[in-house]
Amino acid sequence: MNPAAAEAAAAPLAIHFDDISAAAQRLQGVAHRTPVLTSSTLDALTGAQVFLKCENLQRMGAFKFRGAYNALARFSPEQRRAGVIAFSSGNHAQAIALSARLLGMPSVIVMPQDSPTAKLAATRGYQQGQPGSEVLLYDRYTEDREAIGRRIAAERGMTLIPPYDHPDVMAGQGTAALELLQQTAESGPLDLLLVCVGGGGLVSGCAVAARHLNPALRVVGVEPEAGNDVQQSLAQGRVVHIDTPRTIADGAQTQHCGALTFPVIQRLVDSIVTVSDAQLVQAMRFAAERLKQVIEPTGALGLAALMSGRAPDRVKARGQRVGVIVSGGNIDIARYAALLADGASAP
Repeated sequence: MNPAAAEAAAAPLAIHFDDISAAAQRLQGVAHRTPVLTSSTLDALTGAQVFLKCENLQRMGAFKFRGAYNALARFSPEQRRAGVIAFSSGNHAQAIALSARLLGMPSVIVMPQDSPTAKLAATRGYQQGQPGSEVLLYDRYTEDREAIGRRIAAERGMTLIPPYDHPDVMAGQGTAALELLQQTAESGPLDLLLVCVGGGGLVSGCAVAARHLNPALRVVGVEPEAGNDVQQSLAQGRVVHIDTPRTIADGAQTQHCGALTFPVIQRLVDSIVTVSDAQLVQAMRFAAERLKQVIEPTGALGLAALMSGRAPDRVKARGQRVGVIVSGGNIDIARYAALLADGASAP
């Protein structure tokens, strides 16, 4: 191991299991303890015993509520008065807007102008009646959302909570895996955990929780083929920046993982695999037909990896007890219907 790699391996991580336990306490009675679904058909199809953690049934429809509420609940009185600013393609936006309303603070959300209509409408709905709250739109292909967020935070004295690269956000997201392992413990330990990957907040938090509770558990992240920046980053040993990926998985259209999430992924995530948009649609269709669950494309990443013809061999799912984080279910109904009817189309 070269000196730089050795130094990275020894550096402290942004979060530890105690942070996730504390987040679970803050979320108790506020976040839903989402159900874990099983399917004999899915088990037969994959040769595995599969447990789906349905964060599509979380408040505001995605796991993002966990991290957002955990972060905002730690604000000082001064921070609450000034409010929060966030940038997001949709689910973090809704999560921040709802959490801010619950905690009585204003929120400004910077969202792409091509965000799904349902996500825009929901975000604005959560902000209604909260003075000083608004949605600001930008062009995700020509403008820098992080720069916009920093500028507004400075101008208005608001606290910026990014969608993934923040310790409190990461710790909150990790409670999804904590719950899953608690809910499946009675029937035995899991062998494999599949987690969708955008900027890495969910997979890093889940990896910390999973590896603490079951050191032998393999954690595998799943990205869309068009946006495999984290896969590239692991291969190169550094954070790789890519152009905004064009994929139906809008929640994974990140250009890079975080400075805080990447070291956790390096140390605790076994591998990253990818799936195509067509495979995402197949997983969404299976969830609708067999599980009676509406899953958005990003939320289907883990399920798609499990169901695809090649991924089970790469992640060695056959004969294993497999947990899958189904991350969200927020998608325009018309878009959802079109995808299921026609297959994956260009985003």
